[in-house]
Amino acid sequence: MKFADVKNDITFRKIFGNAKKSICLISFLNVVLEFEGESRIKSVTFINPYLLPRLSEEKSSIIDVRATDHKGRRFIIEMQIANKKGFRQRVQYYATRDYSMQINSGEDYPKLRPTYFIGIVNFSISKGKNYVSKHLTIEEETGDNILKDVKYAFVQLTKFNKKENQLLTLTDKWTYFIKNAKNLKVIPDYVDDEGLKTAFQEADRYNWKKEELIAYDNIKIREQDEIGQLEFAREEGREKGKAEGKAEAEAKAEQQKEQIILNLHSNGVPSAVIAISAQKTEEEVLRIIEKHENKS
Repeated sequence: MKFADVKNDITFRKIFGNAKKSICLISFLNVVLEFEGESRIKSVTFINPYLLPRLSEEKSSIIDVRATDHKGRRFIIEMQIANKKGFRQRVQYYATRDYSMQINSGEDYPKLRPTYFIGIVNFSISKGKNYVSKHLTIEEETGDNILKDVKYAFVQLTKFNKKENQLLTLTDKWTYFIKNAKNLKVIPDYVDDEGLKTAFQEADRYNWKKEELIAYDNIKIREQDEIGQLEFAREEGREKGKAEGKAEAEAKAEQQKEQIILNLHSNGVPSAVIAISAQKTEEEVLRIIEKHENKS
């Protein structure tokens, strides 16, 4: 077996946005949202299903799947690789927009069903130690949760450091799969949940169609091309420095480097990876990104 990187948008939507394999999404949502008994999701309908021709041409760094269940509850599941300015505001906008769009103007508000935003993020979203962070609206004085219809959950991959022999819960096993699948060779013996087992099977590239493999590799190539441009800009800067003067050449090379950094960032490459490729500190990379966002 050769498992794909689940953080790649082709893999992510093939697993979580596949109408024929909805058992994967149902299992993941039930365990992350801790749905039990009558609250458990039994079936889902995808609002934006997995469509390979469309995905192969996308350049968005936002990878999401939208679905609704048999009770009318709505779910937004998103993979976010890089932390960006305005991310928290956008998350709330997405969730409340999906919530409000359930009814038309003038319809009865009681028809509105709960909306859940589940973000799988490759950075920290909260100060707590738990890798799963949940958020809801509460009354400040009493802590009562009266406004229950919009809720958020984040699976923070950077806070998940458990080894294979430390996985205790199904949430642990799902998170380990999402973070480490590309490094595994076989489906582990501990996988007894049918949804997770199906996810492993869907991630096995030996079972993929040719078009899927090409689209998957194209996304990886796109990222590597951006990184390669950083190396080229650095070499070009050295050559120009000999002919045009060191100061001028370095300034031009730095401008090129900043543009490539911004391109990598817009394609969801983590700032830590960009920093290594650009031979800068992560703080310098973040300053460049922030400067650009402030201008725009």
